[in-house]
Amino acid sequence: MKLEGVKVLDLSLFLPGPMLTLMMADHGADVIKVEPWEEGDPARHIGYRKNGHTVWFRNANRGKRSLRLNLKAEADKARFMTLAAEADVVVEAFRPGVADRLGVGYDAIAAINPGVVYVSISAFGQTGPNRDRPAHDLAVEALAGVVALNEGQDGKPAMPHMPVADALASLTALSGVLMALLRRRDTGKGDFLDVAMFDSLIAWTPNVTGRIFATGEPHVVKDERSFGGNAMYNLYETADDQWVSLGGAEPKFARALLSGLGREDLVIYATYPPGPQQEPLRAFLREAFKQKTRAEWEIWFEGRDVCFAPVKNLKEAFEDPHLVARGMLAHDAEGSEIVGTPLLFRDEPGRPDPTVPPVNDDTIGWR
Repeated sequence: MKLEGVKVLDLSLFLPGPMLTLMMADHGADVIKVEPWEEGDPARHIGYRKNGHTVWFRNANRGKRSLRLNLKAEADKARFMTLAAEADVVVEAFRPGVADRLGVGYDAIAAINPGVVYVSISAFGQTGPNRDRPAHDLAVEALAGVVALNEGQDGKPAMPHMPVADALASLTALSGVLMALLRRRDTGKGDFLDVAMFDSLIAWTPNVTGRIFATGEPHVVKDERSFGGNAMYNLYETADDQWVSLGGAEPKFARALLSGLGREDLVIYATYPPGPQQEPLRAFLREAFKQKTRAEWEIWFEGRDVCFAPVKNLKEAFEDPHLVARGMLAHDAEGSEIVGTPLLFRDEPGRPDPTVPPVNDDTIGWR
């Protein structure tokens, strides 16, 4: 596997850091998860449980080993530093400054292991006015302007459906770690990587910053191309109170759809700028989609060159044969669901390990 032989020491909790090291573990890295002495990772206790573990903890930490340490105790810190001296990667997600105060920051570890790649994941980064501001995903999305873009039909911001700041920080950190490991082959030296959830989220706004950068004005959300202003990139209610989506705004998709509905005269509206000028087409589609159930529309769209999809709930999504065929859902020996790896190499595929690490305070060394 691609990361076989890579040693990862993971101090992080909750989601961004654990998902980073999970992806590394799936591809051969030896990950030792260092958990707080008292109760371990809080994700062990949050949400629904199945077969003795929370679903969250199982699917963010399977395939790792766990070591319970109290880093304020000298003996435990010494055990940590012994492992850190041989680690290729160290991950932490404390508030800025905490790792240094505990004596396990980058400078302390690099002094005994110059080749270490050390990544700190935090809400707002190790520098800047918001450095010490407490936040989880929602607050980061709010300050980044993303919650305001998630405007509902009532014109009010809605709760984000996914922790995108967590997710993007995790993927940013993975990219940076792999870059640093690649560079280390030539220099023998590691590096310190400062990853902010806020920065990671802002970096993914090129497709939605047009109005503010071009005009200096904030978005009118309901009129914007990606947020409901485009008739062919929108959500529509069906006769059975379900929803469907149109997800391709190119004129060829509009022609394919509207010719099938007998309204080719409306294609012109799909070529207009998003917003009020497209309202006649949006109004027609709102009325048209109310004439059939979601299932009936799925049948109607079969074979048509239109970006169409039913709006499924997450349970329906995990029952999709395509998801299973891609290896994104498996089961362990007890029948617990295991979410797969999205990194699908042809020659060295990942091997997701369903084993959930127990909270362990015995001596653990590198394999």
